[in-house]
Amino acid sequence: MTTAQSVVFDATGLGEWTEEQRFEVTAERIAEYAAATNDPIERHLRGEVAPPVFAVVPVFTSMAPAALSVAPVELLMKLVHGEQDFRFHRPILPGDTLIARAKPVGFVGRENGSTVVVYAETRTDAGDLVNEQWMTAFFRKVDAGPGVGEPAPEHRFDEALRESSPVAEVTAHIDKDQTFRYSPASGDPMPIHLDDEIAKMSGLPGIINHGLCTMAFTSWAALTELADGRVERLRRLAVRFAKPVLPEQDIDTRFWASPVSELRGPVGAQRAQAYAYETTVGDELVIKDGLVVIGE
Repeated sequence: MTTAQSVVFDATGLGEWTEEQRFEVTAERIAEYAAATNDPIERHLRGEVAPPVFAVVPVFTSMAPAALSVAPVELLMKLVHGEQDFRFHRPILPGDTLIARAKPVGFVGRENGSTVVVYAETRTDAGDLVNEQWMTAFFRKVDAGPGVGEPAPEHRFDEALRESSPVAEVTAHIDKDQTFRYSPASGDPMPIHLDDEIAKMSGLPGIINHGLCTMAFTSWAALTELADGRVERLRRLAVRFAKPVLPEQDIDTRFWASPVSELRGPVGAQRAQAYAYETTVGDELVIKDGLVVIGE
């Protein structure tokens, strides 16, 4: 059994915001992202309103620096995306000028690696909150010791839901060129998604799909099946990445209805329906602990 390497994470970086990033939203960039994630929703493909996971694009360049303000920079090549949790306050629209920033809020060592939780927020240039995000960065085979700071919000799958049948199931195909389309659309240049040799040197079977691209597939599955294709109804979307997805694989996403939840908003209580979900390739779980919350 391999022992995780002991490293020192810097707790003084917790709570420190990255520099603000300014992002101009265009219909063309929205449409490019929708096409790169095989999104079937026409309003997204026309660039009229952004798909939900597009929310990561304005904050993407802030996420890794925030994590590496706590973890040693030399661990960059050990970093993989562990979890992602979006809270949506309103959709992103063409013409928006967005201001994004991020900060690390906690870290903890685990048996097979360590995690750093990064919180990010996106606002309009007028200061209105558009979305909040929690990204959990996982550093493979390093031990940062006891936990410090805040964990990410919970979204565990309730095993009791398996006693009922899924309310929806969607099968989708990851194209051979998916990563090469997603990389420029998202701004994610990581070579494990683009270079087969580098991916294999990193211990992977070859090029793997971007985790957020797979998450985007599950987001449009949720919208088409549970929200009449209306991104305006989406309140929360959260996942834990379990295993990589490869190009040319088929993914199956199943949704179970959870007890009705109630959200607090600026105008009082708002009713919403929560759904737990999982995504598999064959019998292998690739996304677990999925949660989607749909408002009325």
